[in-house]
Amino acid sequence: MKQQILLVEDDREIARIIKDTLIKEDYGVTWATTGIEGLEDFSAGNYDLILVDWMMPEMDGLSMIEHIRLKSDVPIIMISAKNNDADKVEGLKGADDYLAKPFSLEELKARVRSQLRRWQRYNKVQAVDEVITYIHGLKIDWLKERVYLKDHEINLTQKEFSLLKVLAQNPFELFTKEALYTHVWQQVELDQTHTVTVHIKALREKLKDPVKSPYFIQTVWGKGYRFIGEQV
Repeated sequence: MKQQILLVEDDREIARIIKDTLIKEDYGVTWATTGIEGLEDFSAGNYDLILVDWMMPEMDGLSMIEHIRLKSDVPIIMISAKNNDADKVEGLKGADDYLAKPFSLEELKARVRSQLRRWQRYNKVQAVDEVITYIHGLKIDWLKERVYLKDHEINLTQKEFSLLKVLAQNPFELFTKEALYTHVWQQVELDQTHTVTVHIKALREKLKDPVKSPYFIQTVWGKGYRFIGEQV
């Protein structure tokens, strides 16, 4: 089965050259032209590596990587015309490798092979907890996307489950409403924070999570939300 690569690059000529090169190396390649489109493709597919340009319309590469890292350790190579040390350090905060333009196609292929080898080794040893149980009766089956409270299944909407997934898989990390909206709804502009507020409220009600003394979702007033559930 071919290894799948997601290429996110708004320069059509550069993207065509990279895509053709990788296809000749027998990789499957999906091409997106914006950060938002790249996030949508990432959510819909199963990729072994991501190549992402830094400067793109709608959402830049750094922001896209930040959202991907909320739920995946897939190898990411940042490609950019920014080539000073400070830019490389910034890019490597989320990416695994940094390729400065212009670069040779041989170097590109070598770096792709290197990252894919590491990813294969990582997946062989990675232990994934498919079902996690928390104090106060919450149990989440990530593989089947089912949620239980005191052994009774809770019927969550897709958006409610997605919100819970972002929060619970990044415990004690503070998320603003804007960040949650971008990640779950995959839109950059937040016209009204009311959308996130309503869905968090509905999620809390289904989890029977008190607002004043929460077991699972804590409100940090004026800033956002964090997941504080303790595993059994």
